[in-house]
Amino acid sequence: MALAACVPYLTLKVIWLSGGRLGIPVHSPLRQDGDSLMALNGLTVAMDAAVIVLAFLLTRPWGGRVPAWLLAVPMWCATGLLAPIVVVFPAQAVAGALVGRTGAVSGGGPDALLEPWVWTVVYTGFIVQALALGTLFVRYARHRWGHLWRGPLAGLPDSPLRPARRLTAGAVTVLSALPAAMHLLWAAGSSVGLSPVRVADRDLDARLNDAGFVLFASVTVVGVLLLALGGGPRRRGGRLPLLVPLTAAWLGSGTLACWGGWLALTGLPVPAGDPRQPAPLMSLTYAVQMIVGVVVAAAGAHFFAERAAGCAVPGQAGERSGAVRCG
Repeated sequence: MALAACVPYLTLKVIWLSGGRLGIPVHSPLRQDGDSLMALNGLTVAMDAAVIVLAFLLTRPWGGRVPAWLLAVPMWCATGLLAPIVVVFPAQAVAGALVGRTGAVSGGGPDALLEPWVWTVVYTGFIVQALALGTLFVRYARHRWGHLWRGPLAGLPDSPLRPARRLTAGAVTVLSALPAAMHLLWAAGSSVGLSPVRVADRDLDARLNDAGFVLFASVTVVGVLLLALGGGPRRRGGRLPLLVPLTAAWLGSGTLACWGGWLALTGLPVPAGDPRQPAPLMSLTYAVQMIVGVVVAAAGAHFFAERAAGCAVPGQAGERSGAVRCG
């Protein structure tokens, strides 16, 4: 299913890379982007092709021998890029139906980037990719690393890294305030910090996108704070499964880092003085949210490394002496 879901998007990209303009309106700015559009199309083809590689890694026997980081990093990126689409695109479709708009997302104006049907086909494919790839990854991860997140949050043992985790959680909370506040303002209809072109393009879909970033920034902070404050001698966290804050941190950090990076990347080819160039506050917002996501990912890698060092897989041959069975 994951492979089939890639076909519509890859087909359109190949057509565009070949010089075709299927689904691109005559007056779309994409027709004037030239080399930069070709480069972005090539990059997105590679990104979607990576989904196919991940699907094979998660289903073939040899995928279990791949180094953890080589699978976790692209899977984290894929999750971060697809999760907001799964959440926001259906909300956009419902909102569009309520206001009587044809098409799942906006795009029918004279200066629209793409025809409405393109958004519908592509984003529906992304959602199917996300659900299929997510299902495969959960099954794979449970089998390979499930012992690392078994048990309640309160069961986390005390750690010499606890002060560092609390400091990291505090820094993440403070840094997240900027992107969360800016996206919240933009979701509410404010034009503070936006470039004139972005202000002119503001519509319900754009506001829902910003609301989605607020949601994922909040999810990130909650997950990180729970992990930093849970467990230990006072056994904070109660019966909340450890998997809950870990999932929140995974989804939130991936979304902030990857979408912050993507939004910053798409603004790089725009020449200075071009009205489409992101305003300074926009660039700062994307940069900070990218930093937050990367910091959380790095902290998560340290968390799992420490967890793996202190956990023994039940029944595993050669189990280390003194290792604690997690869960």
